[in-house]
Amino acid sequence: MRLLVSLAALFLSVVLLQLSNGGVGPLDVLSGLALGFTTAEVGLLGSAHYVGFFIGCWWAPRLMGSVGHSRAFAAFTATGAIGLLAHMMVVDPLAWSLMRVASGLSVAGCYTVIEAWLQAKVTNQTRGRAMGIYRVVDMGASLVAQMMIGILAPASYVSYNLLALICCAALLPLTLSTASQPETPAAPRLRPWLAVARSPLAAAGVMVAGLSSAAFRMVGPVYGQQVGLRADQIGLFLAAFVAGGALAQFPVGWLADKLDRRWVLIGLSVAAILSCAVTISANDAGAGAVLASAVLFGVTTFPIYSVSAAHAHDFAASHERVELSAALMFLFAVGAIASPVLASSLIAWIGPSALFVLIGAGHAVLVVFGITRMRIRGPASSRTPYVWVPRTTFTIGRLLKGSRDSR
Repeated sequence: MRLLVSLAALFLSVVLLQLSNGGVGPLDVLSGLALGFTTAEVGLLGSAHYVGFFIGCWWAPRLMGSVGHSRAFAAFTATGAIGLLAHMMVVDPLAWSLMRVASGLSVAGCYTVIEAWLQAKVTNQTRGRAMGIYRVVDMGASLVAQMMIGILAPASYVSYNLLALICCAALLPLTLSTASQPETPAAPRLRPWLAVARSPLAAAGVMVAGLSSAAFRMVGPVYGQQVGLRADQIGLFLAAFVAGGALAQFPVGWLADKLDRRWVLIGLSVAAILSCAVTISANDAGAGAVLASAVLFGVTTFPIYSVSAAHAHDFAASHERVELSAALMFLFAVGAIASPVLASSLIAWIGPSALFVLIGAGHAVLVVFGITRMRIRGPASSRTPYVWVPRTTFTIGRLLKGSRDSR
């Protein structure tokens, strides 16, 4: 309880950030469609978010070093609020894309500050509990954020204003805290090829995870609308994906610690292909079937990033873990930037099922590549513990390093 109280301000900021930045994705999709944006333009908004996310992950540690944690957090929060408030002032898909860059930069920058602060507060004895609470808080707020689309009217200044107010409220817990600011950690070097050198399969796995997650989160509302879901059902559809992913973490983690992680990764991708087929077949089966298929899709795709990361860390030295985590996050961002605009373009050309055809194709490539890699190299001689990795910032490796080195 004492640990929870000491971290309460940080976790409250996480909740508020998730509610504001998590809610803007589906709201932008439905608002854009209501305002006459093309499906491809709607997909561009999702890709723009991850461009901002990448910029924020890279820039935030450097800004913290220049102005400190609190000022950096205030700057990133203000950037997100400005992006939200400007939506209904300039109704143009390219302008909205710039605003989504701002929202992506905001969430990445704020999470970098929060995780740096969290890293300074935890010890090796409290790290496991702190990370467990962090995951629960982050995932719970993400679930609620997806369902907010049921009460936010599309293309409404009031809806964007509400999200901006929540974003501004995230300033209060940290900026009013009496706790002294921690020392600024050195920014990790961004070496994407480190991940490829340690495990080409893990590098491919995190890119496919980025493709799956970003395409579903950013273009899923387009799919939901085209198969006949109401706005509130679209929120449940997105939340079902997150819930399925959360439910899968413990059993998949147990398997990943007991079996060859490459087989676990391949098995998840095969299951993901089947879940894509099930989702496509559920198009005309009613809202209940579509929601159930989203849970299955989350179960099969959400853990792929964490399994891939664990496999990469099996081949890494202790001093490489922070930079390796940053490299994996970078490759995730690459997949996430490309997939929304590609998925939305395919939907405009083929129809809503194209979303899951694209994701299924990505997992099929991962299966083939995984089997090929197993013929080239054997399993790791030593194994790190499976850790449910939040896909938040390039600096998450600092929080996870102690957990990775515990065996």
